[in-house]
Amino acid sequence: MSSTSAERTDADRTKTTRARATAGKVLLTVVAVVTGISPYLADWNETHVLNPLWTPHARFHNGQTMAMGTLLALATLYFTWRRRGDARTNLYAATGFAALYWVSQAAAILYPGAAYFDPGFDTPDMYLVGLPVQAVLECVMFGLIAGAVVLSGPGLSASRPELSPDRGPAAG
Repeated sequence: MSSTSAERTDADRTKTTRARATAGKVLLTVVAVVTGISPYLADWNETHVLNPLWTPHARFHNGQTMAMGTLLALATLYFTWRRRGDARTNLYAATGFAALYWVSQAAAILYPGAAYFDPGFDTPDMYLVGLPVQAVLECVMFGLIAGAVVLSGPGLSASRPELSPDRGPAAG
């Protein structure tokens, strides 16, 4: 293979790696936007914040959850598009922040007395493919986060420093 052909192949590989990384960042951006907005869309109504049956303390915790979604979304966006620092560390931070809200929502149903819906709001339109809409949204978000990791991963391996046998950076 000629050096020109090899250079073209390397350039194509670099271009593909960058395109995949950008696609991964777009997926994390979608997760961040949904994480930041969906709590307000789902909760700022008569089922949650405006529900007259809710105690002030329940509203406090709902506000805490909604604000946490916004903060996690902002942290996800920051680390997704951050140009400084190590790309691998930025990806780990972005995916971690992106997943935290959805992991906590998935775990919430495990608490004693928890239900996906309050009585009166548990209607057939709140289910997709037999699952509560929350569970479906969690699955979609986890899928997008996993897709972002898969897309971004190959570009990171090339930038990873070689490790010496003692697991520290190799001298050089």
